[in-house]
Amino acid sequence: MKKSYIALALLTVILDQATKYLVNNFISPFSTLEILPFLNLVNVRNTGSAFGMFRDIGNNIFIIISVAAIAFIFYMLIKGREDRFSLSLILGGATGNLLDRIFRGSVVDFIDVFAGRLHWPAFNVADSALTIGIGIIFIKLFPNRHETSENKLHKTQN
Repeated sequence: MKKSYIALALLTVILDQATKYLVNNFISPFSTLEILPFLNLVNVRNTGSAFGMFRDIGNNIFIIISVAAIAFIFYMLIKGREDRFSLSLILGGATGNLLDRIFRGSVVDFIDVFAGRLHWPAFNVADSALTIGIGIIFIKLFPNRHETSENKLHKTQN
């Protein structure tokens, strides 16, 4: 496993934790800082999973699930057959949110994107890294649908 992939995961954790530190120290809980007409910074806590679902399960269950997921992702990185860039982003994001759960009892979310009164649930840098990593893996699962007829014919002749 290349050290650059671990460095990417570590950079993701550092960026995530640094932004959460800034939010915790400069934005009061549940207050709003307007940045752009479609973007606010907020300071909210998520005790559930994605989109705040499963809040009633409890923090300890999410910690156990996160540790298991991180161990599996780390194994996949070592094995080296999957997309290491994507796995590094997922590893960094999962670790960043795990640290929140362990040390704060919930995940700090602060990016509030909206259109009018429609708000996407608040998220953070770790969530963004997870989404990008999972998205890249998901996209790579599908074959290229934009192949030309000539390329398809060439493949069938070989």
